[in-house]
Amino acid sequence: MRWNLRLTAANKGIWKASELQRSLAEHGLVISAGKMSGLWSGQPVSLKLEDLDVICVVLGCDIGDLLIPEPEKISRPGQAGETERAAVGAGTVAPAVIPKRRDGRSLPPM
Repeated sequence: MRWNLRLTAANKGIWKASELQRSLAEHGLVISAGKMSGLWSGQPVSLKLEDLDVICVVLGCDIGDLLIPEPEKISRPGQAGETERAAVGAGTVAPAVIPKRRDGRSLPPM
């Protein structure tokens, strides 16, 4: 997912993080300057769903305007395996990897 707050805000005529911060506060969402900076200039680490609701109300947008899916960044089953198989050679099976503990103790049964 790509965070698209800045462009969505610009489309609504909000050009500064402080403008959005004031509008959010008027709607009951008080955000610190540090968290606002993270929301405005980067990808948020965490965000409450209630906060997303307030942001959408203030900007008059849908959640799809703020969060842009990027499915091309996800590797799909079969893609990586086919690439690895082609690199190793058609029909060859890679040996199974068995994890071992460094301290010598045995692993729990599978």
